Amino acid sequence: MRKNERAPGIRHIVASMVLLLLAACSGGGTAASNTNGSSSSSSSGGTVAPLTNFTTVTVDAGPAALNVGANAYTATNIPYVTVTVCAPGSTSNCQTIDHVLLDTGSVGLRVEAAVLNSTLLAALPSQTDPTGNAVGECYEYVDNYVFGSVRSGDFTIGGETVASMPLQVVGDTTGGFGTVPNSCSSTGGSNMNTVQALGANGIIGIGNTQTDCGSGCSTTTNQSGAIYYDCPASGCSTVIVRASASSAPFQQLPNPVAAFATDNNGTILSLPSVAATGVVTATGTVYFGIGTQTNNALGSASVIPFNSDGFVTATYNGTTLRDSFLDSGSNYYYFVDNSITGCTQTNYTGFYCPGSALSLTPTLAGSNGTVSAAFTLYNAYTEPAATSNAVPGIGANPNALSFSNPINNSFDFGLPFFFGRNVYTAIQGRVAGGTSGPYYAY
Repeated sequence: MRKNERAPGIRHIVASMVLLLLAACSGGGTAASNTNGSSSSSSSGGTVAPLTNFTTVTVDAGPAALNVGANAYTATNIPYVTVTVCAPGSTSNCQTIDHVLLDTGSVGLRVEAAVLNSTLLAALPSQTDPTGNAVGECYEYVDNYVFGSVRSGDFTIGGETVASMPLQVVGDTTGGFGTVPNSCSSTGGSNMNTVQALGANGIIGIGNTQTDCGSGCSTTTNQSGAIYYDCPASGCSTVIVRASASSAPFQQLPNPVAAFATDNNGTILSLPSVAATGVVTATGTVYFGIGTQTNNALGSASVIPFNSDGFVTATYNGTTLRDSFLDSGSNYYYFVDNSITGCTQTNYTGFYCPGSALSLTPTLAGSNGTVSAAFTLYNAYTEPAATSNAVPGIGANPNALSFSNPINNSFDFGLPFFFGRNVYTAIQGRVAGGTSGPYYAY
């Protein structure tokens, strides 16, 4: 998700989210179209066992809590999945949580406190530091942040599980978490401590790193987008060091995929094509693992390796943009092109409104040469239907949106880029489909 900003939405939407990750943001479905199409595998005894390394992804209007009150809105271009969280070791004290944002641009599971029932919340043990105090975390985005407690729970998505996995409870007001530390809130933007502010019941970050902070949390003066705190009952203020490990015992929030026992080297997000006017609902699949099962082969997909800056390199209009990324948590395309007519309508500042559809031809630096990332840009005001929640080809100029912590020199290929493609995200330090991560592929 890189970082998250509340931005004007499309037509019927009062507000929607721009999810841009800060650099270091229940089962079902069918096989991705560029794999072998199988949803089963042969066991050693020759019988065919169904595969469970996937779950359904839905792009729709979002949870009901968005469309309530004076700031009511419906979601645009937000991919949602369903997850289950249980008290550690329990099979009964569990909660299935829908409309959790699936984000290839961040790492870690974060759930809004208001979504969790009181029985489960009380049974999720707080992570503690060496002094015995509870641990809190601030996770920063481009124009917003989340703050809350770090707890442990048994986690399930599709057929994949992780026992006692750390997760963040956003907006937790128990104990010393009622006040956000100044070193978190002073970074700018608003606190996404409600479902309506976040646009989802939670976020599951399945990006390219194994943990959400890595070596950035090896000192108390880290420059990472994640900051961990010592949180006695009197409040959270002292920054603490947290070790990076993608298997138990965990300290940082792990990438849930990296924490799986198998299918743990990356993901494939497969979404259908969407017509120019958009659709009310789009349904696809996220596959866990790359080259680990018969339904997640890398095949002939073009590999886009990360550069030394920790991003991928795009070229647009002859300009090299080294800090670019493919991010399912970004609602739209975000790029700078002052030659394209901007929207002048109220609540559309920053969006592009060309007089007719434009064929744009950015490229990405692949492992075997230049890879096309071409797409069609539509008028953000006139093209999408008023009832559409999944819309393609909408873009905005990040300079006109005044992000407080912008990612410069970048082209953000948001969710519209994922429509009609199978987009692979390989995790750093893991071999995926015979190629070492991190990389994107499509």
